[in-house]
Amino acid sequence: MNTLLNEREDMTDEEKQLFLVDLKKVCGEYFETDGRYSMDMTRTEKGFSVCILFDAVRVKKFRKPR
Repeated sequence: MNTLLNEREDMTDEEKQLFLVDLKKVCGEYFETDGRYSMDMTRTEKGFSVCILFDAVRVKKFRKPR
């Protein structure tokens, strides 16, 4: 099956916001942030380059789950 038929060139603004909400939860486990996140998607030869930007105020200490 050719997966290229299901590709899109971009995400909707709503989809980007949903992604960033999920990302904030994950990043909150590792970093203290200022709460501002941004995302940029660029089409490449092999698919997409996705860049996520946020400022980390500090890196939290964390331990490997037991």
